[in-house]
Amino acid sequence: MPPPSPWWDRDRHRDRRAGLLLRNRIKAEIRAWFEEQGFVEIDPGALQVSPGNETHLHAFATEQIGTALDRRRLYLHTSPEFAMKKLLAAGEEKIFAFAPVYRNRERGALHAPEFTMLEWYRAGTPYTALWDDCAILLDIAARVTGHKHWSYRDRSADVSNGFARVTLDEAFRKHAGFALLDTCRDGATDRDALAARAKSAGIRVADDDTWSDIFSRVLVEKIEPHLGSPLPTILYEYPAPEAALARQVPGRPEVAERFELYVAGVELANGFGELGDADEQRRRLRHEMDEKARIYGETYPIDEDFLAALPHMPPASGCALGFERLVMLATGTNRVDQVIWTPLANESK
Repeated sequence: MPPPSPWWDRDRHRDRRAGLLLRNRIKAEIRAWFEEQGFVEIDPGALQVSPGNETHLHAFATEQIGTALDRRRLYLHTSPEFAMKKLLAAGEEKIFAFAPVYRNRERGALHAPEFTMLEWYRAGTPYTALWDDCAILLDIAARVTGHKHWSYRDRSADVSNGFARVTLDEAFRKHAGFALLDTCRDGATDRDALAARAKSAGIRVADDDTWSDIFSRVLVEKIEPHLGSPLPTILYEYPAPEAALARQVPGRPEVAERFELYVAGVELANGFGELGDADEQRRRLRHEMDEKARIYGETYPIDEDFLAALPHMPPASGCALGFERLVMLATGTNRVDQVIWTPLANESK
């Protein structure tokens, strides 16, 4: 079978062009909506001291060379989150960005090494308000394309008829057949209890799996296949150990103000009530990097400037949405690189 033609081939570009123009229209309509709501669009820099400190995110590294030939290791950010929270600390209250972001070790139908993240923050607003924002963004994309029934592989969703909402504990009870939250109470996790329940549900568990490893495997194998169809799904109240950048739900330390939006089985957005305690944030980021070292044998620096800004940040909520995934679903295509104007050469399918 001959290799696919490059994206710049005239015939192939002609096939892709209608979706790319719809991408532009969706972006313009979303930008107009945010501006009507009083948001300020910002352009976060991609070069950062730290690319982000989530265990399973991998960055592209580069090097800054000064005029005296001094050298400093920098990274392309995996998210504009740290930079945007610094702007909240500086006094901004409602901001959004269409930010190019970069993630290594990611390539597939739903992943590209360089993609666009739509990220926005609201100061002084509960994180549940972001659910309404997400509903409006889906409506905008559906209106621009004329499609309200979205599908991906064998899953479909009607994006014009509201959201289903389910907590993580409810989802585990319904789809995995066991409770979750009693294995992560009082700031501690009960790895053995979760392992026993996962094994009884037919999940493979290795001897060196942590509580987080087991949680992720159950989520992927038992929970996610049921999300986002026939309606978009808000999955919320994540266990606190799985929400390193989110604050805890008041009075319920076992769960955090984190949600994810799924549409037709595709994870589309991830939102938080933002953590503002710098000491607690440092502890969590160090834990994430300890886990990265254990699993991958590498770590990234912690952004001390970000931690210094946190005490000055007002209570806020923020959300990150994969823009190409939104466009892909709304236009009825099946790969994100079909709606990226210039996908990475020689790799798009």
